Amino acid sequence: MFVVIWEYEVHAGRESEFAALYSGEGAWAALFREYAGYVATELLRDAMQPQRFLTIDRWTSRAAYDAFLAAANPRYAEIDALGDALTSNERCVGRFETA
Repeated sequence: MFVVIWEYEVHAGRESEFAALYSGEGAWAALFREYAGYVATELLRDAMQPQRFLTIDRWTSRAAYDAFLAAANPRYAEIDALGDALTSNERCVGRFETA
């Protein structure tokens, strides 16, 4: 299993829009589902800082994720721009493999 984790700081009042875009039923997951090796997306909201979110994207392998990245433009860029309008900060926490 290969997991990609992102952390986001969402603009106040935009949390619902963000959740709709980044949830397991949102536009990101819909794009991911078009590619072999995608497993699931989980969206977490910080209980103490409600504008802070994490996404956990699961893929069968790093190769599957890399193949997605290579093939998904320009749709990746379009969805990313939508997310940029909702967030003040984003960072990749890391890319992890099952130990």
